[in-house]
Amino acid sequence: MKTTPGSMVKGGCMHSHAIESYKEQLQLSEIQREILVGILLGDATLETNNSGRTYRLKIEQSERRRPYVIHLYELFRDWVLTPPRDRQVRRYGKISRNVVFSTVSHGALRFYAQQFYRERKKCVPKLIHRWLTPRAIAYWYMDDGSIKSSQSKGMIFNTQGFTHQEIQQLLHALSSNFHLQGN
Repeated sequence: MKTTPGSMVKGGCMHSHAIESYKEQLQLSEIQREILVGILLGDATLETNNSGRTYRLKIEQSERRRPYVIHLYELFRDWVLTPPRDRQVRRYGKISRNVVFSTVSHGALRFYAQQFYRERKKCVPKLIHRWLTPRAIAYWYMDDGSIKSSQSKGMIFNTQGFTHQEIQQLLHALSSNFHLQGN
């Protein structure tokens, strides 16, 4: 019988030995690595609870993005113990609903945390030009992009959290790898 994340949770109780054993066999696929690069350029975050030995991937989007969150959950399902759940969020005095899930904490995510975070702040990795694939761009766009307007069809990638130098780095990678131009 194959062990799955769901089979380790019985009546709300997690069997830690089974989980640790299961985690040992986890490896990110090439597709998962490409997607991870894209969503880390977007809204996804990596979190640690043990001073950076292991990290977990956290996905949180608004309720209207539920199909996208479910899609990401399916892609990372082997890494997740519990399915996406709703979470109420209070922002600017308004209550809204988000959909959220997290992967297990794992050492395989440490490399990405070391690349995408400096002093606990998300950044653009120095070697982004090596990791920016068509799939990574597609997931970056799905995660945190939009269309400029119905008239122009220009694409917008939200980069407000990055420095001017990091944005220039992204523009250079898009230009040199894919001959895409940006403003």
